[in-house]
Amino acid sequence: MTPRLACTGLSGGRGTTTVFRSLDLEVQAGQVLTLLGPNGAGKTTLLLTLAGLLPAHDGTVTIDGTPLRNGRPHTANEAGVVLVPDDRCLFTNLTVEKNLAVASHRGGPSPRDLIDTFPALEKRWDVNAGSLSGGEQQMLVMARALIQEPKVLLVDEMSMGLAPMVTEALFGTIRHIATERGCSVVVVEQHVSLALEVADAAAVLTRGDTAPRGKAAELAADPARLERAYLGAAAVDVA
Repeated sequence: MTPRLACTGLSGGRGTTTVFRSLDLEVQAGQVLTLLGPNGAGKTTLLLTLAGLLPAHDGTVTIDGTPLRNGRPHTANEAGVVLVPDDRCLFTNLTVEKNLAVASHRGGPSPRDLIDTFPALEKRWDVNAGSLSGGEQQMLVMARALIQEPKVLLVDEMSMGLAPMVTEALFGTIRHIATERGCSVVVVEQHVSLALEVADAAAVLTRGDTAPRGKAAELAADPARLERAYLGAAAVDVA
């Protein structure tokens, strides 16, 4: 089966500095892959490269078997790749409805169609995004991504600064998005236990040149191996 998202021999970084090397990853439609690893391992840089916002130094990225043009975010977005950045990047002076309307497209869902997935936003519909709580802002960012009907959703550090209850609910939404919409989701997350709980597969990125990967449940069941991967003492090997 052709994976929804695949990267082969992918290397990238910032400018001439290589941050990750020769990565091979695959994500099927409806699958959640969580990317774990210590700060500075290159996880965010990898997401930016997959989204075309940073050019790859080497290797290829494909969507449903079709290669993406390197370093072209518009092309990646047209192919169905949508990034949820860690800094949210909302239009703080626009209402919830208008933030969603800006991201909508002809023939796609209307802003109101997202209320079923994020019902808490209905009461805040006419409130400016800058006046929302952190959790409400993150819901809005996720809703803004979904209105674009992504084939591949890239989510960077979703839980940053959020209360545990809100974080848990958002992870449940990610699982729902993958299962019900057939979207492939790649999550970069430091909340390891929750990320592994909702994921089908996991990869640990360490030192930019290794990505041990396998079933998320197997990695969650062996925290000692996960710790070794973070510390770089040994490669994690989960089949």
